[in-house]
Amino acid sequence: MLKFALVAVAVVAVVVVAVTNGVSTVVNGTQPAEGVTAQYRAVGCNASIGPWEGGGADKGRNDASRLNEEQRNIVAKIISIGQERKLPPLAWQIAIQAGMTESGLRSLNYGDRDSLGIFQMRPSMGWGSPAEVTNPDYAIRKFYEVLEKVPDWESRRPGDSAQAVERSAFPDRYHNWEAMAAFLISELGGVSDPAGCGQAVGNYLLASGAAATAIEFTKQQLGEPYLWGGNGPDQWDCSGILVKAFAEAGIKIPRVANDQYMSGGAHLPVREAKAGDLIFWATNPANPVTVHHVAMYLGNDEYIHAPQTGDVVKISKINWDYYELMPLAVRPGV
Repeated sequence: MLKFALVAVAVVAVVVVAVTNGVSTVVNGTQPAEGVTAQYRAVGCNASIGPWEGGGADKGRNDASRLNEEQRNIVAKIISIGQERKLPPLAWQIAIQAGMTESGLRSLNYGDRDSLGIFQMRPSMGWGSPAEVTNPDYAIRKFYEVLEKVPDWESRRPGDSAQAVERSAFPDRYHNWEAMAAFLISELGGVSDPAGCGQAVGNYLLASGAAATAIEFTKQQLGEPYLWGGNGPDQWDCSGILVKAFAEAGIKIPRVANDQYMSGGAHLPVREAKAGDLIFWATNPANPVTVHHVAMYLGNDEYIHAPQTGDVVKISKINWDYYELMPLAVRPGV
């Protein structure tokens, strides 16, 4: 049941960053390493707030498979109007979750008291006339209009933003449709990254919005010779090329490899790396000070790097079991 007044709600983040000894770590729902005392703060990336909790992609696909033609048409209209208003996929997801919770994604001509339409908007609370709020086009536009006024809606979990608009007495129920909404914006909205953090290059999911730019720059240097301390424009060392690559995307990272590992971004398990994340090798993987090489992961077990004197910038295959591979990757810009 909708009310016109809006109030802020607590931010709930599904993925958090653990700050350990000054190094931030992408936890993604897993526990920190044994013995690590962690303090948490929310990550700004939209991927940090959804959408694969409560059953994940399979749950989303199964829930979506039960929708009928009317419901899927409402979803398509939510996405279309969101695109028209130049709103990010996260907004579409919020509207889908709200609509599914309130009406089952149907434009109802009945509801609690005078609640009507997809989002059960109440004419008595100033949402519009009965004819307007039961018009899907009007209702969706009105929902987006109010959503955009919710403080920090882009940094909240989708269900919390839906609650901030709807003001329901049952705030947690919007989360039930998180995975389904994410699946639908992927299937019907053509969003290769339904988490909303980045985009895709070919078949590979990018680590962040900056990753595409950084990858493109680095690939343009393929074949350029290695030079220790090389900062370009046509000779590079392993860390120098990555400083320049992320600078092209507006992200500043430290100059040398071990500093890039320590403070170049958020950490995550190396086997969970996505395209654009940095991976590292060290003589003693238990001691970050001994990091001696860094590369950019591309997906499909491949990475791009400037290897050593006498070699050139190239793409190589990763050995995940190599004893010098550091256990964590780094995601710049997070």
